[in-house]
Amino acid sequence: MLDHIYGLGRFGMRPGLERVSSLLQSLGNPQSAFKSVHVAGTNGKGSTSCMMASILREGGYHIGLFTSPHLIGFTERIRVDGREIAEEDVVRLGRKVMAAAPAETTFFEMVTTMACLHFAEQQVDLAVMEAGMGGTFDATNALEGILSVITSISLDHSEYLGSSVAAIAREKAGIVKASRPVVISCQEPAAAAEIRMRCHELNSPLYCCGEDFHGEWRENKLFYRGMSVSLDGVTIGLRGSYQRFNAATALAAVEVLGKGDFPMPTAAMTAGMEKAQWPGRMELISSSPRILLDGAHNPAGGRALAEALVEIPHRRLLLVCGVMGDKDLGGILGPILPLTHEVIAVAPRLPRALPSSELAEFCAGQGVAARDGGSVEAGLTTACSMAGAEDLILVCGSLFTVGEARSIILSRPFEPFRG
Repeated sequence: MLDHIYGLGRFGMRPGLERVSSLLQSLGNPQSAFKSVHVAGTNGKGSTSCMMASILREGGYHIGLFTSPHLIGFTERIRVDGREIAEEDVVRLGRKVMAAAPAETTFFEMVTTMACLHFAEQQVDLAVMEAGMGGTFDATNALEGILSVITSISLDHSEYLGSSVAAIAREKAGIVKASRPVVISCQEPAAAAEIRMRCHELNSPLYCCGEDFHGEWRENKLFYRGMSVSLDGVTIGLRGSYQRFNAATALAAVEVLGKGDFPMPTAAMTAGMEKAQWPGRMELISSSPRILLDGAHNPAGGRALAEALVEIPHRRLLLVCGVMGDKDLGGILGPILPLTHEVIAVAPRLPRALPSSELAEFCAGQGVAARDGGSVEAGLTTACSMAGAEDLILVCGSLFTVGEARSIILSRPFEPFRG
């Protein structure tokens, strides 16, 4: 079943919502059975989505969460109240969707439809739907969300979304719905201008980080000032001071929802932030040796990761790094390499991965000691043999590298798929 669904990835991105809308209609429009929040952006949309879902669960609501890509296995993509969809439900719903799907339906359109069916069956109160890559033509945009959330926008997937931050923001702002509220994280001026224009055109109320709400980071705690809520000294379950912007955006989104059908006590907001977990993002997954996983895979993510590394005491930083062949190596690794003692270059098990030998050559050319580590498993083994008690092993460069490493450490089967 999954092999067949993964095979649909060959159709790639196909602009337009006609196929997924038709598919949903043929299955009784399951998305009409629950309310939804739509989350798009370049960086932080997964973290923001999981924090929102965690807060809403603490508030007593029955919450669905749809995210992509998965780190280890397909079932991570569809969750209800923090529980992954059961494999037997994947098989059952996959067959149902395949029987109704037009011939050219893409992988992501099918998976989005499966999520909607599952959330309807589970009678969730609200689903947090993370957009896959874009906005306007992303399959998740077939849902009429009650709130749109846009996290930080930067250059990524330019071959699909546009060659400038403004163009990418224009595409991401396609999730804005007429007269429905919009919450945005801190943005570059060009991105903010595009979102403002879209909200003005559609008469959609806009709430901006840094203007309508604020998040400060002091002594590893969040201090939040919102529209009507203030929280002091909140512990966030996700590591990294850069999460203050994602956390503030999630809290503001919950505040906006609270004006409608989802009132939220402040105690639930605090508890939800503390309990939020998002694998593969500044995740300390091993203590002996210390292994940190982070899925930074674009320049903005690389800068945020470098900032966060300063917060973790270590003697030497050993970098196990693997990237996709179409990524900006200098942009991703530029902020991190000066902090690195040695790079062990690897290649995750995807066809578009950059060969580990080429990555090692690039890093050496930047003046950093580097070796060709081969596979993710071999590179991780090498790093562990080199690490002392006070050293830190960082696995980064791609979510697929992080996912494969995580599967090895947890002894779980890895399902590599880009989509």
